[in-house]
Amino acid sequence: MTPLKFVFMGTPIFALPAFDAMITAGHEPLCVYSQPPRPAGRGRTSRNGPMIEAAKARNVQSRTPKTLKDIHETQSFLSLAPDVAVVAAYGLILPKAVLEAPRLGCINIHASLLPRWRGAAPIQRSIMACDRVTGITIMHMDKGLDTGPILAQHEICIGSDDAGRLHDRLAKVGAEMIVETLEKMEAGNILEMPQPESGATYASRLSAEDERLDWHRPSIELECQVRGLSPRPGAHFTFAGERWKVLSATVKSAPSRTKPGYVLDDQLTVACAAGAIQPSKVQRPGRRPMSTSEALRGTPIPPGTQLG
Repeated sequence: MTPLKFVFMGTPIFALPAFDAMITAGHEPLCVYSQPPRPAGRGRTSRNGPMIEAAKARNVQSRTPKTLKDIHETQSFLSLAPDVAVVAAYGLILPKAVLEAPRLGCINIHASLLPRWRGAAPIQRSIMACDRVTGITIMHMDKGLDTGPILAQHEICIGSDDAGRLHDRLAKVGAEMIVETLEKMEAGNILEMPQPESGATYASRLSAEDERLDWHRPSIELECQVRGLSPRPGAHFTFAGERWKVLSATVKSAPSRTKPGYVLDDQLTVACAAGAIQPSKVQRPGRRPMSTSEALRGTPIPPGTQLG
C-alpha cells in the first residue's frame, strides 16, 4: 500500500493506539490536533494531553485550537493537504471545509456499534445501560453527530468489563481496524453503508447526577452503573456526610419488602428496589481505593443503617 499522509485528531489516551498503529504501518503523520491543555493535578496546572505528548515524542508538529471554525485554523488545516484525517475522540466539531479537504475524507474511530450510542460517552453509556455487546465503528464523517456512513464494524462482548477494561479493549480493536480500513479505501475495495434510521441512541456526557447511586433502582442496574463509571469518575453514595465511591460491586438477593437503601449486614450489602448490591471495592475522599472490608474496619457502617 502507498503510504498516506495523514492528520490525526484525538485528545484522550483512547486515540493513542490508533496513532501508533498508523505510523507502524508506514503512513506519514503531518500534524496532530488535540484539545487545548487543561488544569490537572492538585496544583491545577495546565498539562498537555497524551496525544500532544505522543506527537512530541515522534517529532510530529501539533496544534491545540479551541475551535476549527476560525478561518485561520481552517486554512492551516487545508495547507497540510492530507490524504486523510483520522479522528478518534477529538471532541471538537469539524467544519465543512475541513471535512471535505482530505482526498479520502475524515475517518472517525467511534467506540460503539453505530447508530447506538452516538456522542461523547459511548463506552460508559453502553455498560450503564447493561448492554451485552458493543464494538468499534469506522465511519466516514459528515456534518452530523456520528451520523456518517459506516465503513467497518467489529462487535465485542462486554461481559464483566468495567469502563477502564472495555476502553483498553476497544482502543486496541480500533487501532487494528483503522489500518485495515484505510488500506481497503486506498485500493477502492470498500463499500460505505448508510446508518440505519432505527436504533439510534445518544451517549450524552456524564453528569454529577449519573454518579449518584439511587437505591430505588434494581440492583442489576446499579451494578451496571458501578462498572460503567469505574475507575473514573466512580459511582457513589453518601454516609455521615462523606462521599464513598463504589468501584466494583456484586448483585445479591435481598429479603422481600426491605426498604431500598437499608444496609442488610456487616459487609455493606444494601437493599435496592429489586435485590441488593454489595460493594467489593470502595474509595473514600482523599484515600486510596481499598476493599470494602478494609474500609469498614476503619469506619463501620452497621446493619440497619439507612443510606440516603
